Amino acid sequence: MDAVEIAILGAEGLVGQELLKILEERRFPASSVRLYDTDRRPGAEYFFSHQRLEVEELTPDAFRTVDVAFFCDGLDSSRRLMPAAVQAGAVVIDDSGALVTDGAVPLVVPEVNAEDIALHKGVLGNPSSSTIQLMVAVYPLHCVNRVRRIVVSTYQPVS
Repeated sequence: MDAVEIAILGAEGLVGQELLKILEERRFPASSVRLYDTDRRPGAEYFFSHQRLEVEELTPDAFRTVDVAFFCDGLDSSRRLMPAAVQAGAVVIDDSGALVTDGAVPLVVPEVNAEDIALHKGVLGNPSSSTIQLMVAVYPLHCVNRVRRIVVSTYQPVS
């Protein structure tokens, strides 16, 4: 895989921070990583592959050189900024949930439907964490004996 230019919107949140760690742990071939957050704290900095990264101000041309943009920020900012990222040519991976109900955006769990990645029109959806865990566990069972119905309750904090 060629080196990829990455942008993380929502870099100062828990999801953005975990994403940065995972990219580093898995030695993702990033030629650059740019960090953004709509609630940016001046002077906030993080590290990726022994390089110091500052959280940058989000400008209209921020996605100009980005190959993949991870949206881990709030719904409002994600809905507002995704079109600019797609128009700039970036593939958006939506972890904000902004487009989870948009039938044109494939929701991808790689262990289940990786082939749906090819169907994207600039945006890939990321199902909720509880959905991902459930699908990874249930899909192999479904392949052996069709699962017709699942009833699930999740309890998540509101704070």
